[in-house]
Amino acid sequence: MFLRYFLTVLLFCFTSALDPFEKFAESTTRHTNNWAILVDTSRFWFNYRHVANVLSIYRSVKRLGIPDSNIILMLADDMACNPRNPRPAEIFNNVAEQINVYGDDVEVDYRGYDVTVENFVRVLTNRLPEVTPVSKRLLSDESSNIFIYMTGHGGDGFLKFQDNEEISAVELADVIEQMWRKKRYHELFFVVDTCQAATLFEKFYSPNILAVGSSKRGEDSLSHHVDPKIGVYVIDRFTYYALEFLEKLKQDSQKTINDFFHCCPKHLCISEVTWRTDLFTKRDYHKTLLTDFIGNVRRTEIVMLNNQLLDNIIINSTLNQTFDKQDESKQEFTYISQMPILD
Repeated sequence: MFLRYFLTVLLFCFTSALDPFEKFAESTTRHTNNWAILVDTSRFWFNYRHVANVLSIYRSVKRLGIPDSNIILMLADDMACNPRNPRPAEIFNNVAEQINVYGDDVEVDYRGYDVTVENFVRVLTNRLPEVTPVSKRLLSDESSNIFIYMTGHGGDGFLKFQDNEEISAVELADVIEQMWRKKRYHELFFVVDTCQAATLFEKFYSPNILAVGSSKRGEDSLSHHVDPKIGVYVIDRFTYYALEFLEKLKQDSQKTINDFFHCCPKHLCISEVTWRTDLFTKRDYHKTLLTDFIGNVRRTEIVMLNNQLLDNIIINSTLNQTFDKQDESKQEFTYISQMPILD
């Protein structure tokens, strides 16, 4: 037993300095999976654009590889079935009506009056009733990168839900801190399209967070254009240009978070897009790929093995097999009667 331990330690010391896998592991993050939480907090027909906002982002996130099993979609109102909708079961984000963002494969996890502050917090912190199905749970862990997108009506330090309640910036910061302490994310990218959006993430204090909002304190986040056929605006400015940016991406895109920050300059958004990067200290956001959050790409690196390393692997495998056989030979076996006969 002592000999086995000695040889194992000796082999480890000999190979560790030569092992390229160790360097590769150090150079990569612990990120192994992506999740998206997409939230529309507004009801009523005149807020049609907020539903179109979140469905547009949902469509891009799915196209870039995140499956429905890793997306939590919350829609406060069902515009597709609204009696005022001249195109039942369809929602468009452009007056040209080129893309039906509702589509045939939208999986809404929380709809209507289920979109509440309480349910939103419960999803993030995994404090849901036991009967909640897996499809409505955020099953993330310490290796998960999470993308949160929210849209609706907000103000200085709050975002309204259902025109009935609101979540404050302090509450939101505390919820994310709970996520961090419970090891529910590795890195988090928070995007919000609402009035005075930057005030929603100014209270954040947890590590590994990137955040961007469509407007700074005191500014309104404006709509892009109206569809005269339905009489309401169909998309907001920031989301319109963010979508225009995302639609050009492929799964192997090299576009970075910094590129996304500049997708809607002030002359297009009218409001001033504001971001926060001071909590994201382990990596340079200028070099952090957008698909690390909005996509599902497994990044690999080819490692060349030299003959010496291959010999070490073979030696290690041979030693393990030898020791296993020795252990097996020391085991004592006895037979038992398969058909015991009572005396």
